[in-house]
Amino acid sequence: MTGRIRIIIADDQALVRGAVAALLSLQADIEVVAECADGAETVDAARRLEPHVCLLDIEMPGMDGLTATQAIRALPNPPKVLIVTTFGRIGYLKRALDAGASGFTVKTAPAGELAAAVRRVHRGLRAIDPVLARESLSSGTNPLTARECDVLRLSLTGNTIAGIAGHLGLSPGTVRNHISHAIAKTHAVTRTEAAVTAREHGWI
Repeated sequence: MTGRIRIIIADDQALVRGAVAALLSLQADIEVVAECADGAETVDAARRLEPHVCLLDIEMPGMDGLTATQAIRALPNPPKVLIVTTFGRIGYLKRALDAGASGFTVKTAPAGELAAAVRRVHRGLRAIDPVLARESLSSGTNPLTARECDVLRLSLTGNTIAGIAGHLGLSPGTVRNHISHAIAKTHAVTRTEAAVTAREHGWI
């Protein structure tokens, strides 16, 4: 491929976003064409600007990075996606790859490694943080069902059983069953503990 690699950087923290943009702009073969603060803004920018690579954080307001990855990869001329996050969790890595990301690295990576990851995914290759890659080989898969993940995700925001049931269109009894199963699978004592455990593993 010839020419500079056109990239979009998405992170809800302005200082982090600006620092990454400044560091990558120093690379002769990389051009930052946009900086975005959330997933929806990134999808729109990717549609308009047709970059080669989008660098996405995971936890952003509104549309998160994983949802944005799916939307970006569904565009007519989709750019590659490289997840750059604070949260180096196996669950997040697996979910990012399932969403269509080509790479996954952490914000603590040196600028040279981040630039190398951008070049690698631009060439159509995978770029995975080596520590996470090794851990993923020995870790188990997410034991929770999609509905159990939904219930625990809502539990983290302080919803009551009735509130979760209303939000998901389920009966309170069904919600309690999902919570009971999730507690057992995460070896927790309470639903809050189960939700925190699931979050720490990147399952929700």
